[in-house]
Amino acid sequence: KFGEDGTVQGLLEVGGVPYTGSKVLASALAMNKLASKRIFQAAKIPTPHYMDVDGNNNLDDEIKQLKDNFVFPLMLKPTSEGSSLGITLVKNKNDLDKVLKKTVKEFKDVFVEEYIKGQEVTVGVIGRNNDLQALPILELVPKNEFYDYHAKYTPGMTDFILPARLKKPIYEKTQQVAVAAHKALGCYGVSRVDFIVSKDGVPYVNEVNTLPGMTAQSDLPAEAEYAGISFDELVVRILESAY
Repeated sequence: KFGEDGTVQGLLEVGGVPYTGSKVLASALAMNKLASKRIFQAAKIPTPHYMDVDGNNNLDDEIKQLKDNFVFPLMLKPTSEGSSLGITLVKNKNDLDKVLKKTVKEFKDVFVEEYIKGQEVTVGVIGRNNDLQALPILELVPKNEFYDYHAKYTPGMTDFILPARLKKPIYEKTQQVAVAAHKALGCYGVSRVDFIVSKDGVPYVNEVNTLPGMTAQSDLPAEAEYAGISFDELVVRILESAY
C-alpha cells in the first residue's frame, strides 16, 4: 500500500534518491479512486457513475439514496485499495444493507459505482511528458462475474487475449483514453489503465495503476512484448525515466 500511494515516493524525494514511475501527487491521486474519478470527470474522460459513501454518516440514509438513484446490480469498492480487494458486486437491493455495512466496517472509505457490462481490458502507457506510447490492449476474461482478487491471483481463473477483441475504432479510442487518463493524473514513466468497454463501445476507465506488475507473467510486459519491446528493453526504458 505505501509503495503506491505516494508515501515511499515522498521518502525518496526527501532523501534525494532518484526513482522510477509517478511522483508523489500522481501516486496519491491514482491510489484514491474517488479523487481519480473526479479528475476524470473534469477532463471529460469516461468513468462509471458513482456515489461516495461517508462511513461517518447515517448509513441507513446513504442506503436509501443508493436504492433511489442506482439501478442494480452495482459495484461497491473501497476508496484506496489495490488488487481488487474488497470489491463486491451487489446484485439487488436486499443485499445492499448487509454488504455495505460490512464493507464500511472493514474499509471505512467506500463508494458505489454503476455496474457496466462489457469487456474488461487493460492498456499500458510508457514514456515521459508528451512522448507517450499506448501499448497493445490486453483483454481479461475472468471465469468469475468480474475481475476480482480471486480471478487476479488464482491460476486458471482468467483467460488473457492479446490483442483485445475490439473493433479498430474502439481499440484506437481506448488507447487514446488511456493516454488521456495517464496525463490527467500527472503520471510519469509508466502506468497501466484498466477499462470496462461497454457494449456500445464506450471505454470507461476503472482505475490507473502507477506501479503495474513487472514479473515476466505480468500484463504490462506481455503488452510490451506484443509491441516488439523485450522485457529487458522495457526495464531499461523505465529505468532511464528515473529522476
